[in-house]
Amino acid sequence: MGKRTDHVPERTCIATRETHPRAALLRFVLAPGGEVVFDLKGDLPGRGAWVKPARDALEEAIGRRAFSRAFRAQVKVPADLPERVVAQLREAAVSTLSMARKAGEAVAGFEKVREALRDGDVAVLLEATDGAQDGQRKVMALAQAAKPDVALVETLDSRELGLAFGRERVIHAAMKPGGLARKFLQLARKLAGLTNGRVLAAARQEEMEPDGR
Repeated sequence: MGKRTDHVPERTCIATRETHPRAALLRFVLAPGGEVVFDLKGDLPGRGAWVKPARDALEEAIGRRAFSRAFRAQVKVPADLPERVVAQLREAAVSTLSMARKAGEAVAGFEKVREALRDGDVAVLLEATDGAQDGQRKVMALAQAAKPDVALVETLDSRELGLAFGRERVIHAAMKPGGLARKFLQLARKLAGLTNGRVLAAARQEEMEPDGR
């Protein structure tokens, strides 16, 4: 008998017609009043419409009435739907990082990040989008030397990172391996596709493709 492999559920983007793992896509459902709403957790009841987490894909789905075709009905699409999606993803990312901090799975500050990297206990590095490039290069160099496969995330600004750590602002942070780090990465990849953020493989310094679990 051949080796069993875990099945990864896939869905097709209603805008691009590309197929991706379900967990890597944005899911939308219809509210009782016929309005299209973003299903952040992907578990709301009813028929779902799936969109690639990219700004142009979401705008194409809106502009070409793809939601009406997907739901086979006349729907109401909020004019600010992309902004609503981004806001929900940002809030969820900050909340996940905050939970990691409370669980002792996340640290902030250059020295603590450097110490964590030296201990080899880092899965995700976080750099504020409004941080200095020089500081980012130093952290990247440390990451490459300590753990080449660590992910570097730039999707939240210093104020948003600060919210997760109970501070006014945070520039550098790190997350230990585990479920919260995986959840944060999934959110970050979606957020990066809708904004100017980035998710990089530090050793290769190239963008990582979204994946699902």
